[in-house]
Amino acid sequence: MGGVLYVLVMAAVVVASDLLFFRGKTWFWERLAANVGVVLLFGAFYFRFLRSS
Repeated sequence: MGGVLYVLVMAAVVVASDLLFFRGKTWFWERLAANVGVVLLFGAFYFRFLRSS
């Protein structure tokens, strides 16, 4: 259940940052890079702090 919630929060952050920072802009590569960066940050946080041993 915790993993599903973590993925939902990550998706919400990706969508919110996309809407807040790139509203009205059609820069595909910049939006993609920002979204990939958010996913990488969430992944790094997960593997550093939340992964069970």
